[in-house]
Amino acid sequence: MKKLINDPKNVVEEAVAGFEAAHGDLVTVSHDPIFIARTDAPVSGKVGLVSGGGSGHEPLHGGFVGYGMLDAAVPGAVFTSPTPDPILAATKAVDGGAGVLHIVKNYTGDVLNFEMAAELASMEGIEVGSITVDDDVAVQDSLYTAGRRGVGLTVLLEKIVGAAAEEGRDLAAVVELAKKVNGQGRSMGMALTSCTVPAAGKPTFDLPDDQMEIGIGIHGEPGRHREPLAPASDIARQLVEPILADIDASGPAIVMLNGMGATPLIELYLMYAEVAAILEKSGVQIARNLVGNYITSLDMAGCSVTVLKADDELLRLWDAPVNTPGLRWGA
Repeated sequence: MKKLINDPKNVVEEAVAGFEAAHGDLVTVSHDPIFIARTDAPVSGKVGLVSGGGSGHEPLHGGFVGYGMLDAAVPGAVFTSPTPDPILAATKAVDGGAGVLHIVKNYTGDVLNFEMAAELASMEGIEVGSITVDDDVAVQDSLYTAGRRGVGLTVLLEKIVGAAAEEGRDLAAVVELAKKVNGQGRSMGMALTSCTVPAAGKPTFDLPDDQMEIGIGIHGEPGRHREPLAPASDIARQLVEPILADIDASGPAIVMLNGMGATPLIELYLMYAEVAAILEKSGVQIARNLVGNYITSLDMAGCSVTVLKADDELLRLWDAPVNTPGLRWGA
């Protein structure tokens, strides 16, 4: 294992310290328990947005804390859900009196721990709403989930719902918008290599050099199948077709071509060209796009595609100003 680390047991704590040093103008960091909050939290009268999950998917979630997106993010150990205590602490820290929305990726540990934190918060008089993101069309159940996994759509949902909260919408309206986004977006990913969890010191799974995994999860969970490495055009087809088979995405859409951590941008842009061509031939009009590393899997090579069917409301909220370490425009 070759990694820029000290002690594998301290990777998350030391990375969070570095994040604080780099982005202290945008975020504040609580070190015990660990969570990241925007510098002006709590914002009086605004619905607070809290998300989180296992570390190793950066910039998700801490990189999306700031104006127009999340009010707080709670990082757990690598690929491990945070416990209820820091989730509760983050919830209390961003409660501006209008309630708090928990944005939860559909992994069993995340769901259970956020539910427990919400119950504890309600006992302290904080109204908490929740949305469980489950956009991955690759498999119905996996090693970590009951139902579909929550993956790339989480980024788009945090941006759009964050803009709505910034406008002053109440908790019920913010929850309904989150449900709308989750219902209209789908994702599919693939891997060229495994990833290496620092504490494990070896790849999560074995993938021969001439093989690829289609439908992989962001923690290295098995996908739909393994097959010989193919050209980018064929990989793009295998990612896009299951999405279009699962949702009517015709018309305007927001599309993200996401890297899994170790794929260079030259390859991601090449893949985006292939994905865009397939979508446009299928009647999908790409109104907005993201290309880059937004929800990663440590040092995994590969990519994912997310397609969100978008109307004028979603596009307007997408275009609204945002100022976070990982996403910034118009602010």
